[in-house]
Amino acid sequence: MYDIIYIGGGLNYAGAIMAAKKGLKVALVEKDLKQLGGVCLHKGCIPSKMLLHYAKIAHQSQNNIFEGSLKLNIKTLVEKKDKLISSAAKSVRAQCKDIELIEGEGIIKEAHQVRVNDKVYKAKHIVIGTGSSPYIPEGIVYDAHQIITSDEVLNLQELPQEICIYGAGAIGLEMASFFASNGVKVSLLSISKGIQKKAHHLIQKAMLGQLEYMGINFLEEHNITKAITHSNKVVISLENKEDIHTSMLLVCTGRKANLSVIQTEGIKVAEGIQTDEYFESSLKYHYAVGDCNAKLQLAHAAKAEVINVTQRILANNVPALDLSRVVQFVHTLPMSVASVGRTPQDTEGLSVGIVKLNAFSASNFHEANEGVMIVYADNDKFIVGAEVLAPDAEELIAPIAMALAGEMDTSLASKTIMAHPSFAEALERVYFRL
Repeated sequence: MYDIIYIGGGLNYAGAIMAAKKGLKVALVEKDLKQLGGVCLHKGCIPSKMLLHYAKIAHQSQNNIFEGSLKLNIKTLVEKKDKLISSAAKSVRAQCKDIELIEGEGIIKEAHQVRVNDKVYKAKHIVIGTGSSPYIPEGIVYDAHQIITSDEVLNLQELPQEICIYGAGAIGLEMASFFASNGVKVSLLSISKGIQKKAHHLIQKAMLGQLEYMGINFLEEHNITKAITHSNKVVISLENKEDIHTSMLLVCTGRKANLSVIQTEGIKVAEGIQTDEYFESSLKYHYAVGDCNAKLQLAHAAKAEVINVTQRILANNVPALDLSRVVQFVHTLPMSVASVGRTPQDTEGLSVGIVKLNAFSASNFHEANEGVMIVYADNDKFIVGAEVLAPDAEELIAPIAMALAGEMDTSLASKTIMAHPSFAEALERVYFRL
């Protein structure tokens, strides 16, 4: 009998390591131990941000103060990416030395039992973290070569001359930036109108302008009814619009929770495994964290969730995790967008401080004239939310996220003297406007 069995070797390993260090008997079940570390490490945030880092350098070299421009060697970059992943995966494996690693697909048919390869393992607590997979809409004939998903895009050995990207969410926007920065003709198709619709209208407008600046053809209200490969081309049929012919189609229409682990009616599922605020499912002592609970499909959220669950198993008096304090961001180029806390749809009665980054010298040499920082505060001047559009916005929003988590008011937060010239100077000004 184990104290805890963790199913899924993504960010679940963070909880397993914590529990093992506290002396608990722990097992971690992973379908393929070569993929220990999960989608984030092998196919998601880490390799994609590496590619975007080098894409940013290539984009900056196109400035007319340089003679010529850099051309990305995609084969060398993919090799470098693979070495990074291999090194990080070895590090994760080394940290799991006190955990029993079980390879195979874990199935829950009865409470406190996990079946793997016809063998049953028992535990007092079971933490499910089986992640998610790309969702491919009906009518799109996926072939992993010309019609691809985020699973394949980071392993391309050469860049296409043109690409259509279906879906203007985080992955679609980031990949559009990557390809456009490297001279690929990009069409970004969105089922609905606009982008980042939960963002402040100033950010929505600036991001649309950024797409145009990057040479990305943004096609709103384009619903794909069928996509097939024909004569070395992808033929895309659209609802009430003319067909599109392109070299490659990248499908970025969201991700679906991996739920094959659940084979008992005791655990309720919908879009994901349903849980309470403590990530406990409808079956007591069985928890779901990360993408499979369909709350926030972000690696850092998954890590925070599994650590919170593990802490509660260890101590039981740990408060629920406030998911509104999770920083969300999209790493587009040349500016990324980040948010934390309250959103514009939930700001009635709040004070709003807005500072445009073109007021600061740093914007002149960072392609950030359309950048903006927006901070929300309550009636007592406590910071309750923020949105930032800036180069590396996920870094710039960090002190605001810390102020929110630390329940700081604007008078305390504004005491820091920021460096000049820097985008951090905007923090001083925005706090004074609240």
